[in-house]
Amino acid sequence: MKKKVCGILFLAIGVLSSCGSEKSPLNPDDPVSITIWHYYNGTQQAAFDTLIEEFNNTVGNKNGIYVQSYSQGSVSDLEAAVRDSINEKVGASEMPDVFSAYSDTAFEFEQKGALANLSEYLNEGTLDRYVTSYIDEGCIAADGSLRIFPVAKSTEVMMINKTDWEPFAEATGASLEKLNTIEGVVDTAAAYYEWTDSLTPDVANDGKAFYGRDAMANYFIIGLKQLGLEIFEADKGQVTFNLSEDSIRRIWDNYYVPMVKGYFGAYGSFRSDDVKTGELIAYTGSTTSAIYFPSRVEDENGSYDIEYMIMAAPVFEGGEQYAVQQGAGMVVTKSDKKHEYAAVEFLKWFTEPENNLRFSCVSGYMPVLKAANTTEVLDKMISEQNIEVADKTYDCITYVFDNMKGGNYYTNKSFHNGSAARKVLEYHLFDKAAADREAVVQALSERMSLEEATAPYTTEEAFKEWYADFCDALNDTMGQ
Repeated sequence: MKKKVCGILFLAIGVLSSCGSEKSPLNPDDPVSITIWHYYNGTQQAAFDTLIEEFNNTVGNKNGIYVQSYSQGSVSDLEAAVRDSINEKVGASEMPDVFSAYSDTAFEFEQKGALANLSEYLNEGTLDRYVTSYIDEGCIAADGSLRIFPVAKSTEVMMINKTDWEPFAEATGASLEKLNTIEGVVDTAAAYYEWTDSLTPDVANDGKAFYGRDAMANYFIIGLKQLGLEIFEADKGQVTFNLSEDSIRRIWDNYYVPMVKGYFGAYGSFRSDDVKTGELIAYTGSTTSAIYFPSRVEDENGSYDIEYMIMAAPVFEGGEQYAVQQGAGMVVTKSDKKHEYAAVEFLKWFTEPENNLRFSCVSGYMPVLKAANTTEVLDKMISEQNIEVADKTYDCITYVFDNMKGGNYYTNKSFHNGSAARKVLEYHLFDKAAADREAVVQALSERMSLEEATAPYTTEEAFKEWYADFCDALNDTMGQ
């Protein structure tokens, strides 16, 4: 029904504006310059710039469009730069014609009237080429029209250090099948801790963590959705928080408890860093993290090569098979028809399979057109264009194509102060688990047993105290 409603809206707007048949406002003899701000860095930025150069020399040159792109650094740096421009802060740069934005941030800027209505430039036929849920995510305006153009998306997978998994599995009988559920991951992590602890019988409580995860907000949002609950139930920019104590308790039991016991871990900036240092052998993270999964472990005992395995991200036992849908899109700044039209023309070109997949091969993002989301199309493009793609990135993308096809991908709708609420999910439990784990490690150094050291942190009272603080922190975001 969502797809039909969105499609009807686009069709109605298309009829009113003669969308798709309207004469182009562009003039090759008087080209229009388009500025894009983004947060791509390193190889992603290089790939994006290469595609822009190709566009400028071909389609752009023919139609009178010249695109320039600038990385603003991190996502937060980009958001700050756009806010400064919108608010006309002294010293701020002029607003770009296009910029990368996640839905919560785009919603904030839409409320300021800063975003162009992309529905005016796309007819139903064009709309239908894109993955439906990606279009739905971008329909954040009050009237349901499109404000976020999907350009690259990702989901989550589990990546495993196969080299270190195999001796553990052989010694203990651990199975990969058990890693299909979050509870199974917890059980496996406990077994790994005990096994690694047993390897040094003269040293007590030196077991190693097995698993970690990036993006704690995703753990809450997707985990609760698997349990039948939308933690953020948004409608027309307003939100209801669904904070079932029983469901939140499962979040706690299957993250906080194994964290304070040392079965899970988080040490570096990202969990792929922790695999590289040998502190973890498995994690859940974005498909874009595949390229950063290490080829070698470098720890205090030296270094050695490792192989990898890819699995679907685990699901709560008895839960529905939901996986996260994430990735920033591009929004077009409200300006004039010529600049808005030119911006949309570039974004349509960038998301054509032969271009979007080239970006995917470097970034690990999934393409956004339905026709591009197959291994066959990817292999054909790689062969015909002689594209180089890292094995880990290729294996990750094709794993999603072949093994998660038809999966239920979910992202919550945008709402007022959504970014602040998401930060509560990202840090509230994570920070507590990290701090309490430090206290447990100190207790272990004083010759306490693991059970004694963790006992104060795993009680019903400890959960209820945190749960009350968590609910208060979320509710406080509505007053910001």
